[in-house]
Amino acid sequence: DAAEGPMPQTRFVTRKALALGLKPIVAINKIDRGDAEPLRVHDEVLELFLDLEASQEQIDAPFLYTSSRYGVAFAELPALIRWGTDEAPAGDLRPLFEAIIAAVPPPATPEGPFQMLVSTLDHSPYVGRIGIGRVERGKVRQGQTVALLPWGEPGLVPEGAFTTAKVAQLHGFEGLARVEIEEASAGEIVALSGLEGIEIGQTVTDPATPERLAGILVEEPTITVDFSVNNGPFAGRDGRFVTSRQVRERLYREVERNVALRVEDTDAPDTFKVSGRGELHLGILMETMRREGYEFLVSRPRVITREAVNGELLEPYEELLIDVGEDLVGIVMEKLGPRRAEMTDMKNPGHGTVRLAFRIPSRGLFGYRSEFLTDTRGTGVMHHRFLEYGPWAGPLEGRTRGVMVSMIEGAAVAFALFNLQERGSLFVRPGDPVYEGMVVGEHCRSGDLDVNPTKGKRLTNMRASGSDEAVLLEPARDITLEVALEYIEDDELIEVTPAAVRLRKRALGMSERKKLARAARAAAD
Repeated sequence: DAAEGPMPQTRFVTRKALALGLKPIVAINKIDRGDAEPLRVHDEVLELFLDLEASQEQIDAPFLYTSSRYGVAFAELPALIRWGTDEAPAGDLRPLFEAIIAAVPPPATPEGPFQMLVSTLDHSPYVGRIGIGRVERGKVRQGQTVALLPWGEPGLVPEGAFTTAKVAQLHGFEGLARVEIEEASAGEIVALSGLEGIEIGQTVTDPATPERLAGILVEEPTITVDFSVNNGPFAGRDGRFVTSRQVRERLYREVERNVALRVEDTDAPDTFKVSGRGELHLGILMETMRREGYEFLVSRPRVITREAVNGELLEPYEELLIDVGEDLVGIVMEKLGPRRAEMTDMKNPGHGTVRLAFRIPSRGLFGYRSEFLTDTRGTGVMHHRFLEYGPWAGPLEGRTRGVMVSMIEGAAVAFALFNLQERGSLFVRPGDPVYEGMVVGEHCRSGDLDVNPTKGKRLTNMRASGSDEAVLLEPARDITLEVALEYIEDDELIEVTPAAVRLRKRALGMSERKKLARAARAAAD
């Protein structure tokens, strides 16, 4: 983007492409924007290539300046453009197409025995895992015997170090549809069925010439949560799949196609440890399951630590990019300081928006998104991505405010909510069902508050019907899966059902929570 420049997702994709030895073509788009600075973005892209250790040939990539709205591309940036007027330069996208033809080599179709690298996976309940990839060399036929080579360095694999299997089904792709075919040659993208235990990064070849390709390394998970059976009072009201067997089968079925996911059984009853690449990765799984009719409980995310060679404890760090107004830089830095964030870059293009770059522990981002939206009044933009494993940053401050917890089961009443909104912000609306131990709002102070959101106004026949005051409620805060994962503390859970996402305490009873709090204070003393 001619105004925003390289974003975190751009850096991630570019790093993968440069590592494969591909030569980039840089198209700086949206040069018609009023705040566009294509020359600045040009320099930022070159800095990105240097940071990613690009080769000299990759750094010498062609640069184009484009406007997809007007359908024009330029090899050299025009001096002055008045978009939407007669002074706008005429042109088309021909320079872009010519750059592609000149810079991108034609596809190579080498002759020789069959060879294919598995790039992604699918799963079928009838044939099991399905390996998908592009045929790099030779031809493959349905029913052909192939060798499945383990991940490793490129080159020939000795006999006995690989397994063989028969291609049960061979599918090609026509548009978005998958069609069964008899034969495929080099350059085609195919799906192979019948290869048990196939993984991303493995090479499928002719057994007579077991030559391995450079594999794809699947990055390990960094975040873990606990999935458990919904044991709350409302269990089974909304969902069709509520038992531990059904939840377990669904999680292990997801592992068959979601290679970055890890699922483990735990010693706790009806609880499963699920690890993923981040909150978004796990949130997509939760949202998919609830739409399919599953009910379950989710714990607070935890980071997956590692141990260095010298015994030092390591934790995942992320690169955080924030775009905010100049007047909001102070509050952002003030909030990120206690979260152990280190500023790595700060740029002020001069349009009233400042770009800040931080290196921050992954657990330091838990719960920050909601604070960030509040502090910036919804005007800030935040992106983050996994960066590396680094030294343990020490203890971090958690949520500073408590919650309001219902102490009775029933339906929320407007009269009760009207009195409670003075104590904080609400998560429920009049008529919403609540139960004992359910979180119904955020307290304005530290410490939890037990409340009764079902208490109605007592009326007598001595009171005139027109003497009641109108009840005006502030809009309740919507709790989504993304917000809930960032919000909850260790003693809370997310109740996920097809119809609702609720927050609750692990211990639902008020007396039980008080006993646990006293025990925690005694242990601390």
